[in-house]
Parts: sequence; structure tokens; C-alpha cells
Amino acid sequence: MKGLVEYIAKSIVTVPDAVVVTEETTADNNVILKLQVAPEDRGRVIGKQGRVAEAMRTLLRVAAIRGGVRVQLEIL
Repeated sequence: MKGLVEYIAKSIVTVPDAVVVTEETTADNNVILKLQVAPEDRGRVIGKQGRVAEAMRTLLRVAAIRGGVRVQLEIL
């Protein structure tokens, strides 16, 4: 799932080298993915009215169901 977020984010942004995705697992088997991008690319990753971010979260939910875990995406 980390690779999926990284691939999508690097495809969207203008500075792909600044994309950093960290993964944390909580005690109740939830996964939190934290996405960091360059300040000038935050708008691209979030999208108008949050549509791009919401689409990324939807894709993650589908991948998480296949893996049997719950996933959250945080854009820092």
C-alpha cells in the first residue's frame, strides 16, 4: 500500500524526489500512511475540494480490504 501511494503521488507532483511516505502500524492492526510532499505540490496532491486525496483514500481502502486491514492516509 505504501508503494501505491508513492506511485500515485510521484505521478502527480512536479518535484517527485520530495515525496516521502511513511507507514505506521497501530496496536489494533490499523495502518497509517503519512504522505509528505514539497510545499508547492500540496495543492496538487489534495486537489480541488479534496477530490484527488479522496480518490487516493478510496484506492487504499480497496487495497486494504484485500489485505484484511484498515488504512488511513494523512497528508502532512
